[in-house]
Amino acid sequence: MTEVLTAAQMRAIEKASIDSGAVTGLELMERAGRGVVEAVFEEWPELAKAPHRAVVLCGPGNNGGDGFVVARLLKEWGWEVEVFLYGDPAKLPPDARVNYERWCALGDVAIRAIDPPPLMDDTLRTAEKFELLVDALFGTGLTRPFKGLYTICAQMRDELRKNKVRVVAVDIPTGLCSDSGRVLGTVLSADLTVTFHARKIGHVLDYGSENCGKVAVATIGLEGSPRPRVGAKPPTSGAVRGCPAVPPGAWVTLIEAPRSGVPKSGAHKYTHGHALILTGGSGRTGAARLAARGALRIGAGLVTLGVPGSAQQEVACQITALMLARVDDGAGLAEVLQDDRLNALCLGPGLGVARARDLVPVAVRAKHTPHVVLDADVLTAFADDPQGLFAVLHEHCMLTPHGGEFARLFPDLAEKLNAPAEKGPAYSKVDATREAAKRAGCVVLFKGADTVIADPSGRCSINAAVYDRAAPWLATAGSGDVLAGFITGLLARGLDPMPAAETAAWLHVECARRFGPGLIAEDLPEELPKVFRDLGL
Repeated sequence: MTEVLTAAQMRAIEKASIDSGAVTGLELMERAGRGVVEAVFEEWPELAKAPHRAVVLCGPGNNGGDGFVVARLLKEWGWEVEVFLYGDPAKLPPDARVNYERWCALGDVAIRAIDPPPLMDDTLRTAEKFELLVDALFGTGLTRPFKGLYTICAQMRDELRKNKVRVVAVDIPTGLCSDSGRVLGTVLSADLTVTFHARKIGHVLDYGSENCGKVAVATIGLEGSPRPRVGAKPPTSGAVRGCPAVPPGAWVTLIEAPRSGVPKSGAHKYTHGHALILTGGSGRTGAARLAARGALRIGAGLVTLGVPGSAQQEVACQITALMLARVDDGAGLAEVLQDDRLNALCLGPGLGVARARDLVPVAVRAKHTPHVVLDADVLTAFADDPQGLFAVLHEHCMLTPHGGEFARLFPDLAEKLNAPAEKGPAYSKVDATREAAKRAGCVVLFKGADTVIADPSGRCSINAAVYDRAAPWLATAGSGDVLAGFITGLLARGLDPMPAAETAAWLHVECARRFGPGLIAEDLPEELPKVFRDLGL
């Protein structure tokens, strides 16, 4: 897995490296500016052929210092460069001030005040046409809504595109919260965002992917730096062995290809688990059948559909490798669960609200069935009493809500997440999912293109179906039911809830990407064998 960082974590990593004596802040700034220029030339090779013109917008902090390095390197490459500083040169941080002075030895700086007065309307009235606009204003350091300049730039975006001006953001587009991907005020979308050491959470959450363009990660020599310790104090509070503290449970990972838990070897079907997926009544069994097919394809040894008597004939006509058991009510479910070989349940897809209320208490209290996936109708059934649901859940359960279902179970968290972002770091989907998991006492998988998965301890991961992993075809009826089946199948096979959710979410996206346009939910399980072969599994 690859870590994605908050702004505070990145500062802690830099501080740890500087405090250890491995590097200086000035060296890091030089490497960052060089990384931006190299990324620009790699993305647009034609720009490496001088002469061209660039406008570089520098802010009052170290992001602005990176911008001065970029300006100097482009100038040395033969470019004509126009530089704007938004702030007071005398108040620049030491390293940024050094690079400001280095630039001043080569060219002029147009100085603009930030606050007050608001940024001026003539900001980008340059003498001639330019090919590259470099946003080095605030980067990850923005803590308040940003308007002024970017209100103007947003209005100019069509003109910039018409004139084929490439926009490159240093670390993250100004106006985009690096911890949440939410917009603080206004943001000018970039064509290329060059970040350092590792991607930030804001690159992959919420509005990040639609505003960053392509994200390139430039190495700046921090790979072997001391890792900041996890502790209750903020990064500025001190260090232990050169490693500043970061908030507890802070690290977030991006989910990558599964390395274990998926291949089968030897034994017999019961070795790979027996999953039970409960259906709704007549005319409402399709969602559960989709989930069951997913569970079987992902490798569960056996999958049984628990069906009320009214739907038995309907389901029997539709299945072959899947098995069928009659489950009319809670008493019927309790009887089926006497089979201690059943080790994973899925309730929700097409289940119906009344049936969900009857069956969930029995399912979560079953002695011989430790893993329970609660999806769809279950999450709606307890919308009027979320605490009643949470009271019976345990660490072997999992909730898999989409945005609407999340709001029903966690209305206060959804309200915070959907409220306008007034300051940074803004409340994020990571924050909301972590709080939800702690409240529910089990793993929560919060669906979306930026699916977030968290457990009650604060462990958290993101399955980012964005940029080159985008899978818009998953926006089709039944795809979430298949995901629930994938998770259930992996739980049956013995994976713990967190890795089961992570692996299933990643494979779900890969199946959609492999199939491509025209995807319907039924196609997802049938793509799994091809994805497994591609992975060498």
